[in-house]
Amino acid sequence: MHIEQNKPLKSLNTFGLNVKAREFVSIRSEKDLIHVFDNYPEKEKFVLGGGSNMLLTKDLEALVLHLEIKGIKIDSGENDTAIVEAAAGENWHDLVLFCLENNLGGIENLSLIPGNVGTAPIQNIGAYGVELKDVFHSCRAYDVESGTFRTFLKDDCQFGYRNSIFKQTLKGKVVITSVKLILTTKNHRINSSYGAIQQALENSGVSNPSISDISEAVIKIRQSKLPDPVEIGNSGSFFKNPVITHSHFSDLAEQFPEIPSYRLENDQVKVPAGWLIEKAGFKGKRFGDYGVHDRQALVLVNHGNAKGKDILQLARLIQMTIKRIFDINLEPEVNIID
Repeated sequence: MHIEQNKPLKSLNTFGLNVKAREFVSIRSEKDLIHVFDNYPEKEKFVLGGGSNMLLTKDLEALVLHLEIKGIKIDSGENDTAIVEAAAGENWHDLVLFCLENNLGGIENLSLIPGNVGTAPIQNIGAYGVELKDVFHSCRAYDVESGTFRTFLKDDCQFGYRNSIFKQTLKGKVVITSVKLILTTKNHRINSSYGAIQQALENSGVSNPSISDISEAVIKIRQSKLPDPVEIGNSGSFFKNPVITHSHFSDLAEQFPEIPSYRLENDQVKVPAGWLIEKAGFKGKRFGDYGVHDRQALVLVNHGNAKGKDILQLARLIQMTIKRIFDINLEPEVNIID
């Protein structure tokens, strides 16, 4: 195992920001992970996965542990299910494709989400009516304090909307090394009612969709709305969709009759953050080398040589503007490393 000095991270974060790690090491096994924590206890550490859900605003002074542990296996489950275990360093979309090839249903709606498997539970990734928690069985993680491995079952993870215990009380205290999902082997539950999936299926002439059809529809929708990080630096949706009270929404609807919404339980309403940002005039706006994407206002982009602090400044300007116009607090979905 070799510790590199002043490692460029531009290719390891999807914003394509030109930052460096003072020290960097590739973690290709759980033994590597144990070795680093046992032999460098005094060093501050930063765990890096797929680099897709974060904004780096400066060089990292910590020892960066790049999780590259690989491997996927299938175990039999109960009642027409299977348990799939994937290592933290596996690419998420590659896992989705693997499951589709093996006729395993449950994560097809999560196609093309950037990032690696190990960060999926941290964020409780979700899209098009499905969240990771819906198929989550457990995950294995290294406990930094005790130096032992722990298993976290679904209830242990305290999953919420783009949230989990790993973003809260256990932030920086555990390192997820593998994830287990419960997926269906037949009689798949097809989820086609959310967003534009049904329209995409109709456009393709599909009336009785399979899990692969759902995946292909989701991919088409995402590619039409979201920029490819290879072509332009971004981290997908920068903000969470805010949840407000029904009375607050009613007041907004009087002023903005066209405001879209999703009714939730407990007298709450979810409002699309992208619509708010577009209504505030930010969609397609460019500030030098950074700005807001012209097809999806939820996405902040690096046009070339932007700095993380530039993008953070833009995010804060958007937050202040949305608060002023709609009296809504926008929360970042990405992890800001400031």
